[in-house]
Parts: sequence; structure tokens; C-alpha cells
Amino acid sequence: MAVPLAPWKQLLLNSLESNGSLKHSTYFQLATIGLNGRPSNRTVVFRSCKVEEIKRFPFGEICWYFTDSWEQYRISGSIDVIDGSSRDQMKLLQREKAWFASSPRSRQQYLGPIPGLPCILEEPNQELSLDPSAGPVVAFCLLIVDPDQVDYLNLKSNERLAFTIKNNDDGGKCWDSKKINP
Repeated sequence: MAVPLAPWKQLLLNSLESNGSLKHSTYFQLATIGLNGRPSNRTVVFRSCKVEEIKRFPFGEICWYFTDSWEQYRISGSIDVIDGSSRDQMKLLQREKAWFASSPRSRQQYLGPIPGLPCILEEPNQELSLDPSAGPVVAFCLLIVDPDQVDYLNLKSNERLAFTIKNNDDGGKCWDSKKINP
């Protein structure tokens, strides 16, 4: 059964629109449980070991702060990793759409050496070529977060809202929201 439209989603869309002129507003932090069992947090831009972490512990939290509007969103839930091995054609189409929505320079990053490993070469990597019409490379994964909790904080208005997924009496799911102290 589908979950009804999330009441926090319009808040986030408004924040994205009002902060859209700020390049950094398109980046957010993603916290997961590392392979060592400890918290692992990073700003999501390109590759990292997050995919292996998520495959082992498929939960995480996004933290998004908008500097102009003084708003913070913490979005918690399960994370689905969509890579080229997925058997779901709709997911593969989503992955391909995300690939082509990113800039050629962003796509180029997926051809580099594996992040987090020691550099072997003294000289910078030579530019690897990428066919702009080619689909996603093996290293490219799409992460889909299925939220079950959202914490919204507006420091300008001193308002904080907590949104939580809960089960209905009829077996469906719905979002519950409540004002909480900032």
C-alpha cells in the first residue's frame, strides 16, 4: 500500500527553491553505519565507501542545512542501493536518468581510482575519456532513501516539527506530525 504524500516534502521543496541560488544548498550530509560498526558521515557529492556500508547496514540519515533560510532537515530511513546488477527495470531507468542528470564533469569522477585507498602515482591522473552518450559506468550507484522520520528545524522562526511514519488501523501507513521544542 502506498504511503500518502509526506507533509514535510513541500517544506523541503520550498527550502530548495528559496536557497537555489546557493551552490552549496545542493549538497547534504549522509550518515551511515561504517563497516567497522561506527558512525560514518560525509557530504554527498561523489563516490566513497558508503555503498558497501549501506549494503551491510541499509539505514542512514540525511542532514541538510540551508544557510540563508536557517533551516535544517534530518531525514532518517532505509536506503536502497541501485547499481547495474539490479533486476528491476524501473530502478535501472531511475539510475540511468540520474546519471544523465549529472554534469559530464561529475560523471568523469566515477572513472578515477577507488576513493579512500592510498595514492599509488606521484603524478595526477591523466584525464580518462568518457563518451557523453554512454550510460552509467559500473561505479555509479543511485541511492534511494525511504524516510520514516523527518526532523525539521527553522532557526529564524524558532520552530521545530517532527514527522514520523505510523501504521493506520486499516494496515496502511500515514505521516504523523507534531510540534516539538527547538
